[in-house]
Parts: sequence; structure tokens; C-alpha cells
Amino acid sequence: MKWFINTMAGFAMATAALTTQAQGAFPDKPIRLVVPYPPGSGTDTVARYTARRLEGALKQPVVVENKAGGNAIIAVQTVIGSPADGYTLLWAANGPVTTNVALYNKLPYDPLVDLMPVARVAYSPMGLFVPVNSPFKTATELLNDTKSRPSKLNYASGSATYNIATEWLLSIAGGKATLISYKGAAPAVADVAGGQVDFTIVELSAALPLVQAGKVRLLAVTSEKRMSLLPDTPTLQELGYKDFFQVAWWGVFAPKSTPRNVRDVLEKTLLSIYDDAESKEYLDRNNFNAFLGNADVLRKFQESEIKRESRLVTEFKIEKM
Repeated sequence: MKWFINTMAGFAMATAALTTQAQGAFPDKPIRLVVPYPPGSGTDTVARYTARRLEGALKQPVVVENKAGGNAIIAVQTVIGSPADGYTLLWAANGPVTTNVALYNKLPYDPLVDLMPVARVAYSPMGLFVPVNSPFKTATELLNDTKSRPSKLNYASGSATYNIATEWLLSIAGGKATLISYKGAAPAVADVAGGQVDFTIVELSAALPLVQAGKVRLLAVTSEKRMSLLPDTPTLQELGYKDFFQVAWWGVFAPKSTPRNVRDVLEKTLLSIYDDAESKEYLDRNNFNAFLGNADVLRKFQESEIKRESRLVTEFKIEKM
């Protein structure tokens, strides 16, 4: 019996040592960064920049995998169904981790249970866009039309976040428009540019190339202050749509039960990347802003955003899915 106890104790110690060694070696193989939207969106753009910087810092390939559809539910299910080892991560915008909770009567996952926060890194204001040949030259003209002719105009929404933002603004304006859903910002704004849809609210980086190409017109931004790179574009608040403020923000989440030491490596690396001069230049150039927060900050922010967006859905009687 003594021999058995000693043998098992030795085995346990060896196993613990091997486990510690394995954990300490993270990462030792490629990492998947799952993006809930198709290529071309601001979410995808920042994800690819992040992947490149992570590769340099962690000395392992970081592969961006686009899993668009289902208001980001497909991407979340991909991540939570993967091993909780830090090698499959969710590049999350508002939609999958906050807005979906407010907008869906029943979700097939709980973002506060099934996902672990890693770090929050950046945000981007949104803009109100119309086709370049639209008769509406200002946001006020457009929103007044949604009031005088309820549901005659339609709007493109690339995510649940954009849906809530648009319905919130329409409620403040006293108007109504018809929702047309898309798998992401890029196809939504493309159909606005093509004239198939009357308007959209989408984060700036997804649509500004089309503004520069003369295909869509930016009427207003959703930030509290005018953007330094867009000084002639008013905010919706200054146009009289009181308290309207909405941004797209990004962070990284891991499957539940992902070891804390693995999440610590990722958290430290992400915050370091987004606090250096290269990232600051990248963010400025693309109308993004740093929004740094560790795992604890991200979790508290996530919880507060779920409460805020749930209140908006109730207060403005936004139809749930």
C-alpha cells in the first residue's frame, strides 16, 4: 500500500509539473481569432491588424476566421464549442456579447457565462449614411421624412447593435423605417451605395472608403463630439437628437474555463500592443480610438452595456427577435 501511495503521489507531482510546463509554454501553436462579420467591416479590419500584431508579440501565427451570420451567433457558437485552451478566441464587437442579450427573447448562449473576458482595446463612432444621389442632404431631412411617411423608407442593419442604434434614433425622431438585415456592415453599406436601401447607421471605417469613392454621403456621426478628421460633419446630438450616443467597440473573449494564466498572457499582450505608438497612429488614421481595459474592466463594462441596451429596447419599444 505504501508503495502504491508513493507511486501515485509521484505520478501526481509529475502530472502537475507537466501541466505547469505546458501552461507556461503558451502559445506553442497557431491561434484562431474568430470574427462574427464578413471581410471589409471595421470589425474585421481591426481584427486583422490585431492578429498581425499578436503574431509578432507571441511568435505564433494568428489566423483570422470570419464566421458571419445569425447576428454573430454562429461565431459565438464556434468559439464556445472549441477547447478552452486559449487557441480559439472571439473578436467581439457589441453585438454578440451585449446587444444580442437585449434584442433576443432567447439566445442559445449566455455571454456572461459561456465567454470569459480577456481585454477591451478600441472603439469607433458610427455614422448615418445615405446613397450619394439621395434626396436627403441632412440627417434632419431624412429623419423628418421617416416621421411624415412612416415605414416608407428602409434601412440596412449589419448587426443587432446597428439595429438598436437605428431604432433608438427613429424613436427619438418620432419616425419609422423598415429594417433590412445583413450579415455585416460591409454588405449593408454596399447596398446603400448601390441605391437598394435608403440609409444605414454603421461604424465609420466600413463606409468612409465609399464616401471617398463618391458612392455614399455621410450625414452625421453618433459620437458626443465632432471627429477631428471629419470637422464638417455634425453629431446627431448637436442636431437636436438629445442624448443619442452609440459607438462600436471591440474586445477579445475566450471560452469559459480557459485557464487564467493563458488569459493573462493574452490580456497583457493585447493591452501592450494597443498602448504603443504604432497602434495609436493606426487608430488615428482609421477614425478609431483606444479603449483599453483589462478583463475585469471589460466584464464590468459588458454588464453595464447589457443593462443600458436592455433599457433602450424597453424604453423605445424596439421589437425583439
